[in-house]
Amino acid sequence: MPITVGQDNAKARKTLSVNGKSISYYSIPAATEAGFGDFSKLPAALKVVLENMLRFEDGGFSVSTDDIKAFAEWGANGGKNPREIAYRPARVLMQDFTGVPAVVDLAAMRDGIVGLKGSAAKINPLVPVDLVIDHSVMIDEFGNPRAFQMNVDREYERNMERYQFLKWGQNAFNNFRVVPPGTGICHQVNLEYLSQTVWTDVDQNGDEVAYPDTLVGTDSHTTMVNGAAVLGWGVGGIEAEAAMLGQPISMLIPEVIGFELTGQMLEGTTGTDLVLKVVEMLRAKGVVGKFVEFYGTGLDRLPLADRATIANMAPEYGATCGFFPIDGETLRYLRNTGRDEDRIALVEAYAKENGFWRGPDYNPVYTSTLSLDMGTIVPAISGPKRPQDYVALTNAKSAFSKEMEETFKRPIGKEVAVKGEDYTMESGKVVIASITSCTNTSNPYVMIGAGLVARKAAALGLDRKPWVKTSLAPGSQVVSAYLEAAGLQEDLDKVGFNLVGYGCTTCIGNSGPIQQEISEAIAEGDLVATSVLSGNRNFEGRISPDVRANYLASPPLVVAYALAGTMDINLASDPIAQDKDGNDVYLKDIWPSTQEVAELVEQTVTREAFLSKYADVFKGDEKWQAVETTDAETYDWPATSTYIQNPPYFQGMGTEPGTISNIKDAKVLAVLGDMVTTDHISPAGSFATTTPAGQYLLERQVQPREFNSYGSRRGNHEIMMRGTFANIRIKNEMLDGVEGGYTKGPDGEQTSIFDASMAHQEAGTPLVVFGGEQYGAGSSRDWAAKGTALLGVKAVIAESFERIHRSNLVGMGVIPFEFTGGDSRKSLGLTGEETVSISGLDTIQPLQEVPCAITMADGSVKEITLKCRIDTAPEIEYIEHGGVLHYVLRNLAKS
Repeated sequence: MPITVGQDNAKARKTLSVNGKSISYYSIPAATEAGFGDFSKLPAALKVVLENMLRFEDGGFSVSTDDIKAFAEWGANGGKNPREIAYRPARVLMQDFTGVPAVVDLAAMRDGIVGLKGSAAKINPLVPVDLVIDHSVMIDEFGNPRAFQMNVDREYERNMERYQFLKWGQNAFNNFRVVPPGTGICHQVNLEYLSQTVWTDVDQNGDEVAYPDTLVGTDSHTTMVNGAAVLGWGVGGIEAEAAMLGQPISMLIPEVIGFELTGQMLEGTTGTDLVLKVVEMLRAKGVVGKFVEFYGTGLDRLPLADRATIANMAPEYGATCGFFPIDGETLRYLRNTGRDEDRIALVEAYAKENGFWRGPDYNPVYTSTLSLDMGTIVPAISGPKRPQDYVALTNAKSAFSKEMEETFKRPIGKEVAVKGEDYTMESGKVVIASITSCTNTSNPYVMIGAGLVARKAAALGLDRKPWVKTSLAPGSQVVSAYLEAAGLQEDLDKVGFNLVGYGCTTCIGNSGPIQQEISEAIAEGDLVATSVLSGNRNFEGRISPDVRANYLASPPLVVAYALAGTMDINLASDPIAQDKDGNDVYLKDIWPSTQEVAELVEQTVTREAFLSKYADVFKGDEKWQAVETTDAETYDWPATSTYIQNPPYFQGMGTEPGTISNIKDAKVLAVLGDMVTTDHISPAGSFATTTPAGQYLLERQVQPREFNSYGSRRGNHEIMMRGTFANIRIKNEMLDGVEGGYTKGPDGEQTSIFDASMAHQEAGTPLVVFGGEQYGAGSSRDWAAKGTALLGVKAVIAESFERIHRSNLVGMGVIPFEFTGGDSRKSLGLTGEETVSISGLDTIQPLQEVPCAITMADGSVKEITLKCRIDTAPEIEYIEHGGVLHYVLRNLAKS
């Protein structure tokens, strides 16, 4: 399907000649000459958005001349002009945890449009969509040569219904491709193969057009590809589905924070150490809802793999993106990863002609800046609960002791015997050490570094401690290719880091069970067991139900902590273990030099490896090819499936929208604290038989061994409703000292949040949730909003919201509100016994302040003012329709 561009923007349309071939493009310098304004000092990240405006000006795309001129005003106003614009990304990226519910929604929309007397064929992606199955592999087997195959076999056993459904979607929808299991992590596949930096397509006139490669993804770490100068960020599945179906992403022209990098990394430090410091600095600055662009002379010595590591963790520092402009390193990476030479020539020519190139004279205007000398970076970790909790390695032991005393309030030295073993468990012991996730396994420097640590350790006779569950889950098959070419996989195997699968694994909570006897000892002693992973997320309850403290670290440090077996050690100076002769071994004895790593990367990370491993990326193995599915325009929902169910969103939907009503006499479902993440709201990992979700499955004769995870069951709204606000570490302040998904029911007694919400809904009572700062941080998890809506919550009132979750709430018809005037749940003394009424919603305008009356338990009333976080005019329409998908569906049916 050709792209459709605006018809009245000929002033900016030019032709570029590359390798003897002419191609059209929309020129930013030409727009300046045509009188739209001076754009020469815009950051490259913002020029990508500006080009989008030029390409879609008029032609029925809600882009006006004033929208384009607003970018010139942005520069003139010192990097600020929060005008609302309609942005259209070139493509969409998904993974299976978020992709399955998105495809479920599309299938349900086909049923819904038929019910509205429309054509099912109208529900089709209008832009290319790639879904990479990477979130489903779980680490059941580890530490032996059979681990990979056994985990893959279990993955197919558990997920066959989901895979049949995704194969149906691949056949039923246009513009929709699936990358099969066992290929790699979506962001790494995107970076190494799918992305082009400059995209091309044929327009409605038959002309080939070049434009910046852009995307949105249903995973927050879509930002990783910003390292290759591709503008992309995470959105909820709801917003991504709307973008697929031709709905623009409504956004405000963002502020752009310039982050200057100078100097160069010192011996013994890694890209992971750098990104942990960047996360700490940007969280402290506050960049939620803003673009961050990296610039400075330090980029001249920063490989793209390290750039991608920094870009990957944009959600952890709160930014919409972490962008690196196109330069010589971008071209080198594209060539080394197997991109076509004509494409590389186009990227260079386009970037230089259109003002996207970072040369020595690159000096844009930023809203504000900060700077970091990379020569000051030291080895570091972060934890135990948040990515921004930076700890220099030299301080790790003392920091852990402080956490034990102040956060966990437990002694370190308490020992508990482990049944059948000759060792004991105590707080601080590392029970999971995992080289995992998109963040670091895409970076050959740290992966080769981990292999060399393993090689040096194995040569000295060192091995992982017996209580440590070790795993290696590369982000793509290319990683295995270069580890094997360097002979390092054999060394990693020797210390327990055998290949367990290609996927997110531990980082998404698919760490699998630890040894039962160890688990029992942890529970018996109420110990603080720890994990160390090379991932990006260490939120409470995410990694394993047995682990309370989670630390992010570089892959080489993950190996080192597996050898040490405890966080109660100064890894920088204490002996890690003893060699085969009884001599102390220190970290410096097994740490490779920068030159050793660089030489192996140069020898083994080759263009040929990328070309070979991605030659048949959509084909899959024999297991995938054998997955059978139906071939029908609409999906035949299996009534007995516990994985895939037709959601209730569009059933019985009328042709016209409703109106926004005031909220009257709502009860409180939960009072939550600061930094409540989407993991707290909608966990991804395992769940117990005692939970509402577990009870639902037991009632349907599903045995606990087959429960799988919340993430894998996101295609079934019945499971996900029961899992909403059900994280084992969530704390509802309506209850004293209680962890988990509990609240007070209508009768005042403690019950599950799910059961309480069902009782309130049966009585026709609306519900609200109160929160603190950074409500909804973390993953771009649409089920955190979907579940909230299905529980009958009409409003979430918090001190501040993270970007993606606020958008998702609106997309599901739930209204977000922020306290004003210094009010908070604490200052108001909220206990959850209150009744809440919010007025002014029937005439609401974007970002309007509205009155709220809170009736306290004693009958007194507190009048406060709330800021309604319906940010744009289209969002008002979404709320009126009951959600963005309802809005799109009604419009498609009418067309």
